[in-house]
Amino acid sequence: MNNMKRNIYIDYAATTYMKSEVLEEMNPYFTEYFGNPSSIHFMSRKTKSAIDKARRRVAKVLNSKADEIFFTSGGSESDNWGIKGVAFANEGKGNHIITTKIEHHAVLNTCKYLEKHGFKVTYLSVNKEGMISLEELKNAISDKTILVSIMFANNEIGTIQPIKEIGEICRAKNVLFHTDAVQATGHVFIDVDEMNIDLLSLSAHKFYGPKGIGVLYIKKGIKIDNLIHGGSQQRAKRSGTENVAGIVGLGKAIELAEETLEEERNRLILLRDKLIDGLLKIPYSKLNGAVGEKRLPGNVNISFEFVDGEALFINLDTMGICASSGSACSAGSVEPSHVLDAIGIPQNMIDSTVRFSMGEKTTEEDIDYLLKVMSDIIERIRKLNSEYKQKLRV
Repeated sequence: MNNMKRNIYIDYAATTYMKSEVLEEMNPYFTEYFGNPSSIHFMSRKTKSAIDKARRRVAKVLNSKADEIFFTSGGSESDNWGIKGVAFANEGKGNHIITTKIEHHAVLNTCKYLEKHGFKVTYLSVNKEGMISLEELKNAISDKTILVSIMFANNEIGTIQPIKEIGEICRAKNVLFHTDAVQATGHVFIDVDEMNIDLLSLSAHKFYGPKGIGVLYIKKGIKIDNLIHGGSQQRAKRSGTENVAGIVGLGKAIELAEETLEEERNRLILLRDKLIDGLLKIPYSKLNGAVGEKRLPGNVNISFEFVDGEALFINLDTMGICASSGSACSAGSVEPSHVLDAIGIPQNMIDSTVRFSMGEKTTEEDIDYLLKVMSDIIERIRKLNSEYKQKLRV
């Protein structure tokens, strides 16, 4: 194997690059077809038609109706709108919301906001793999429960929740079900009808589309308040002149992701499992999250005992490896990962946890290089660790 330094991006869960086919389809809507979709002339009809086409593309992938697709600025807005909108529109029925301890902060901080406005929130625990208990969910639902919001797949540890079963429980209890599917869309099969999903959030930059554009799927008939007030765009539910180029890019990106989903999923699973197997051969290492089919195809989250986290990431960066210590949205935060804490990882292991997330340009040669580099880095850092040296003497 060539041991020369390589530059490897293995942080696709934070964001993906934009595919050339996506950019190509977007380009005319920046300079040529720039009309406001709300106007009445021919150029506006062109942009409105492009929005409608993108909406149909998204609906086809999710197996929803086109008029159930609403474009937003991204996953965080979609989460905020879905949760706040349902809460405020349905508080006459009840004021109880159920979520989990491992949600993205776009969900957790929205729920904390609602708690300040009179809502009660139950935060479900998860097991050591990051999986909720369906029995605990059933028991948590009361006659005051109006919404359950549980993420499809976790952004840090890659655990995929039993979404269809959660949806069935909510449907039987007449409670609305929202899922943050930002990490899952474009990477795993999603069918909002089959899975009993009432609201779903997604973001284009997680599947090779542009940043700053997302979707909230809202099942027809659901009572939801607006988050943004203004004009009558998007059936008067989400005001603001539409980001036409971004919407076009999202539509193209989700269509491309669907076309290659099964093939790319299988390829990434092989790379993922090779990386996991290799990293676990390093002594005192621990895989975090679920295994097999219950894990996102490209996600590897692993902790190393007796390793200084800061030194680990400085060394990775020096060797040309772009990885993450957890959620990119929490980068720079001094707070430990709430996800790793929830699954019982001790603080000394949380600090030395790395998330590798693979994508379309990740190759087997990248994995071979990464395994060699990681082994060398861990060994080098541990040689300076007094606890590790004491462990060896014991």
